[in-house]
Amino acid sequence: MASAPIRIGIGGWTFEPWRGTFYPEGLVQKKELEYASQQLSAIEINGTYYSSFKPATFEGWAKTVPEGFVFTVKGSRFCTNRKILAEAGESVQRFVSQGLVELGDKLGPLFWQFMATKKFDAEDFRAFLALLPREEAGVKLRHAIQVRHDSFHVPEFVAMCREADVAIVYADSPQYPAIADITGDFIYARLEAGEDDNPLCYPEADFPRWTQAAEVWAAGGRPDGLPYVETKTPPKQPRETFVFFIHGGKVRAPAAAQELIRRLA
Repeated sequence: MASAPIRIGIGGWTFEPWRGTFYPEGLVQKKELEYASQQLSAIEINGTYYSSFKPATFEGWAKTVPEGFVFTVKGSRFCTNRKILAEAGESVQRFVSQGLVELGDKLGPLFWQFMATKKFDAEDFRAFLALLPREEAGVKLRHAIQVRHDSFHVPEFVAMCREADVAIVYADSPQYPAIADITGDFIYARLEAGEDDNPLCYPEADFPRWTQAAEVWAAGGRPDGLPYVETKTPPKQPRETFVFFIHGGKVRAPAAAQELIRRLA
């Protein structure tokens, strides 16, 4: 059975400390996305969490990056940071209709992140999952959600995500609990435990583990040693795999992504 693509990247591309550490000295800022997309295979767009953008902006980003490059797009905080998620329908529709589809075949999953204080309310979360559209202007939409409270570590949450065909984000985090159960037809992993004291963000000894995990995910398997809610394994099928290095300081994240790309090659 062939493996699905593995896409490795970082969060965003505009970050001053990357100038001279990731970006070459003297590179003009308007060329930074072009450069980053030649070094990486995916970027998580984070600015969409805070504000909306014009369709022409998404179109411009798509034209800047090479074929095969993929953006994931972070959902608006107006959708996720609310007491009653079932009331987010208008905000969700406003978010998906702002012009995301202008990314074309470079549009990857939409990524919905919840605050660490948000607890599991089965009825409300099921209602939120039902609000996530499956297409926009004829373009298929895929969804991944990251929850960060212990109350989600229950089979009911995993089952509802699987039923909705929504991927649970696996986050390797020093602060928040993680769920590695596979619930969708793609994998979305955020490696958040990096430190800028390490030249490669993560200790070099950790990279064989993440290399193997990415290969197992892409081949349709379930990596050993990760925190699962359920013991059963999902159907074995190749799954497009996204791995992002996103940690507090951010400075070394590009180096980590490049190192994982090198090892997977």
